[in-house]
Amino acid sequence: MQISEAFEFTHEDRKSIYQYIEAADGPVSAEEVRESLHLDPRGFGHHVAILKRDGLIEARGQQLAAAYEGSDEAEAESFETDGIEVTVRPAIETDRSGLVGVIRQVAENGTYIVAESVADLIDHEESISRHTAVDSRVFFVATINDEVVGWVHLEAPELAKLSHTAELTIGVLEEYYGHGIGSRLLERGLEWAREHDYEKIYNSIPATNEEAIAFFEARGGEVEAVREDHYKFDDEYIDEVMLALRP
Repeated sequence: MQISEAFEFTHEDRKSIYQYIEAADGPVSAEEVRESLHLDPRGFGHHVAILKRDGLIEARGQQLAAAYEGSDEAEAESFETDGIEVTVRPAIETDRSGLVGVIRQVAENGTYIVAESVADLIDHEESISRHTAVDSRVFFVATINDEVVGWVHLEAPELAKLSHTAELTIGVLEEYYGHGIGSRLLERGLEWAREHDYEKIYNSIPATNEEAIAFFEARGGEVEAVREDHYKFDDEYIDEVMLALRP
């Protein structure tokens, strides 16, 4: 199935541009796309910029190409575990509903408050990943049969005094525990952090989520701070544990 059939575009010209590029046999010049669709240069440039931002198209030299799952095989890593084939790759816009659903399921019952807020955020923003003057955000997903079953997310402020740090969330659906998927996702996230010169990665978890804390500690994470009574569930106060990892 073509992505243009699954993605809900907010502007018809934007959809037409993407469909033209998606249908092309390889990269196509921007001028060819614009002239073929009879679009004015200013509006065309605006739509192209948004499609690039949303991860739907990419520039290849002076040409444009569809950027979708499988377009860059080096970005995707597949492995088999207990007869299950898992792919870990950068998240794309068509992963949005599956990604939000997995995060909400993992974070249900107040076990992962930071992740829950991340799900709320991307459920309402236009783009999953971003890079602005304020911060950078990236997601990698684990998929089985093209369905999202886990994620790792890093968010990094662009403030000079904090530019060496990033915040991380990670999770896998419970039915896929024990297959090494979480470890692969974490390593992919840390690899991204190393490539971008981040020195310390934080993950903040309610103290009651002992399983998640043990997961991080087993992989080199250290408890760096505890915020007492940071959360309140049904009149019960719960500490927040901040763990740190060094890529």
